[in-house]
Amino acid sequence: MKRNLILFSLLLFITVGFAQSKPKKADRLYAEFAYVDAAKEYEKYLEKEKEPGIETIANVANAYYYTGNTADALRWYAKLDGVTAGAMDDVTFNRYVQSLRAEGKAVKADELLKKRLEAKGDQAAINTLISQKKYLDSLNKAPSNFKVSNLAANSDKSDFGAAFYGNQIVYSSSKDTNLGNKVYAWNDQPFLELYVADRNAADGSFFNDKKFIPDQQSQYHNATLTFSSDLKTIYYSANVVKKNDKLINDKAGTNNFEIIKGTVDGDKLTDVEKLPFNSKDYSVGHPSLSADGKRLYFASDMPGGYGDSDIYVAEVFANGKVGEPKNLGPKINTSGREMFPFVNDSILYFSSDGHYGMGGLDVFESRWVNDSDYSEPKNLGAQVNSVKDDFSFIIDKDNKYGYFSSNRAGGKGDDDIYYFTRQEPPCEQWVSGRVTNQKYKIAINQADIKVYDQYGDVIATAKTGEDGSYKVKVPCGSKIKVEASKENHTKADRELQTSKRNGEETKDVNFELSNYADLVRKEDNVEKVDINPIYFDYDKYAITEQASMELDKVVYVMKNFPSIVIKIESHTDSRGKDQYNLVLSQNRAKATYDYIIARGIDPSRIESVKGYGETRLRNKCSNGVKCTEEQHSYNRRSDFIIVKK
Repeated sequence: MKRNLILFSLLLFITVGFAQSKPKKADRLYAEFAYVDAAKEYEKYLEKEKEPGIETIANVANAYYYTGNTADALRWYAKLDGVTAGAMDDVTFNRYVQSLRAEGKAVKADELLKKRLEAKGDQAAINTLISQKKYLDSLNKAPSNFKVSNLAANSDKSDFGAAFYGNQIVYSSSKDTNLGNKVYAWNDQPFLELYVADRNAADGSFFNDKKFIPDQQSQYHNATLTFSSDLKTIYYSANVVKKNDKLINDKAGTNNFEIIKGTVDGDKLTDVEKLPFNSKDYSVGHPSLSADGKRLYFASDMPGGYGDSDIYVAEVFANGKVGEPKNLGPKINTSGREMFPFVNDSILYFSSDGHYGMGGLDVFESRWVNDSDYSEPKNLGAQVNSVKDDFSFIIDKDNKYGYFSSNRAGGKGDDDIYYFTRQEPPCEQWVSGRVTNQKYKIAINQADIKVYDQYGDVIATAKTGEDGSYKVKVPCGSKIKVEASKENHTKADRELQTSKRNGEETKDVNFELSNYADLVRKEDNVEKVDINPIYFDYDKYAITEQASMELDKVVYVMKNFPSIVIKIESHTDSRGKDQYNLVLSQNRAKATYDYIIARGIDPSRIESVKGYGETRLRNKCSNGVKCTEEQHSYNRRSDFIIVKK
């Protein structure tokens, strides 16, 4: 069942005559939407006609396209492309592109599409094409979140359009051949009817199916429906008919679709009414009601749209009346076909052949931002989508399972209903930044980045590049610690709380590390922790504010290099008695030792703590030598000598 027909038109002539000449007969069948028979007649004509007109070539190509025979459609579209020197109208060109994709020629389809956009100078459309293709290619390379299976209940005819009905499913099918021998000439199948079936929650299968509201269904198409949350109100698509079940046609003789509303009462439908924006001059169909019952989405080819068919929304008021339709705009709708909307919370699912896809109708999702805005539609990727038509997607409120329809290869009939389970992808974000040398502010290459969860387990790792940058994937909604380190360097870390939004990036999580060589100095043939002199007040050994700042540097080095062992040496100037200075220096050494140990350094890592008094002066200022205060202060010091590393 070709999707154009499901929405837009009904063949009014069930029987055909044979009085016309072959080309006229083919054209008449085509005008009557009898595409199966029209294609046959065109082929007979084209066997003899060596120079057919452009309209004839286009018609035979379209006839095959409308009935899903993309192989033969492609054969004639390719000829049409040559005859018109690539000057096909946009609608026909899109059908050509979709036929190429359906027949496994996606590369050529992309080349033709890009070439056409370049000829138009439409750089924005080219950028969109590149972006959408990149996204879809990336999505299809990753493991799919969907597990899909065909249902045993599918017939060899068209089965599609499943809708949740409590613990049951209602769907559309043309499997009944006892409808007064009426045949839908578009595809030579019976007209669609609505069926209700019990649903096996274990595997999604249907059983015990029967006709739904049988007395209310017309003898023509009845399809695609939606229910209110209490299952009492129904909206469904049907051909425009009179009370006597006779078709009402537009001026061109085409019968369109409309949306019927009613109240379900067992096997009956009461309070039946037609929506105020129904019209015999255009189609409205594929209704989908929001969970709160306040918004009704549907597809239509009413005047003023963007393409073949667009998606609209109308407000449903508290009294049950439905307001004026509002087009969802160019972010959703294109010059192609947008159809089969379904809303689940703030997500709009729909099918389109106007957005970049795998071929035919593809299922897309878009997040509802507000009444006038939606996020950029995203293709659901392989498994759900194929090179053929994929449509009528529904999913349960918890996003765990659902159904969609497809005429893909390997099915049991024309359109089949597929059951799927969905494993939501893990919500992930990015953390990025740069690691540099603290002293020289230059990039540190090949630094290690580790991300720890709240339990201290490493959940992600990365290495910095030559420019010192890194980017690491982290889970959403988590408390994490990001640590930067490198051999012979210090470590640094930051704690973060990630948000709950998928795909976000926390930038500028930067770190500065120090090389070991930047933290020590060579003096008197030994390595010492490189700090500024620790000054004690005259005749004092209490740790001053300045002293604590310098001692924190010692602690920092020892924590970052856990194999380091030091010894502490403290010295005084020459003023005062020698023995007093010896005791004073020992007290000063002990004070620095206590400070370091109090900050978590293992005492075993301090080999010795000794005060030397004035026995190791660094200048001439010994007893009796007159010196300035600055010269004396040079001798009041503490050294932290590295004895093991």
